[in-house]
Amino acid sequence: MFKRLKEEMYLPLIFTLAMNTIAYNGSRIWSSWRHHADMTLEIDRMTPVLSWTILIYLGSFLFWAINYVIGAQQDREEAYHLLSADIAAKVVCLIAFSILPTTNVRPEIVNDGFFDWLLLLIYRIDAADNLFPSIHCLTSCFCFIAVRRNPKVPTWYKITSFLIAIAIYISTLTTKQHVLVDVISGVALAEISYFIVGKTGFPKWYAAKMKSLSGKINEKILSRVFKFQTTEQEEES
Repeated sequence: MFKRLKEEMYLPLIFTLAMNTIAYNGSRIWSSWRHHADMTLEIDRMTPVLSWTILIYLGSFLFWAINYVIGAQQDREEAYHLLSADIAAKVVCLIAFSILPTTNVRPEIVNDGFFDWLLLLIYRIDAADNLFPSIHCLTSCFCFIAVRRNPKVPTWYKITSFLIAIAIYISTLTTKQHVLVDVISGVALAEISYFIVGKTGFPKWYAAKMKSLSGKINEKILSRVFKFQTTEQEEES
């Protein structure tokens, strides 16, 4: 299942991480002052707070790292299909966060133990905005997409990835980080993006752009190294 990651995939994975950061934080520059809609439904109000599920919520970051690397280790065409769909979905998220800023009302948490303390810490460092669609759920869905059709991934891990993704969806609700509409829209966006991108030439275009950019970066690095070595030789002589 695991093999050495091709050097070609380093830059696309870096771009994926960068786009995730831009989508989540970028819109705050121009939308933080605007009215934020609250999409909380009655079912969200009925959902209990389970502070221990913050471990699942935070554990998702490790899940993302592992499965995105597995996804990038697929055949080149499939790898770029996944990563280009992720980029497209994150662009949609950025647009959605800009057009329709959202928030929710977090519950009062009594600091009665480690899990409550950890949940309160997340509340303090992670503002209740940019919720619709849920990037947390979107990215977790892509983690399952990354392995579900991969013939090199054993069935047990595909099932495990599915169950982990479901657990993460639930944890976003039981920690009150998201509401049900956020979860559904995040999962739907991942699936729709993956489907639509597969019907277009975007993955091939994205692969070509990444290869070209990677070549330019390597060329600049090599030229600087060569220049540095030449300068050292001239100083020695």
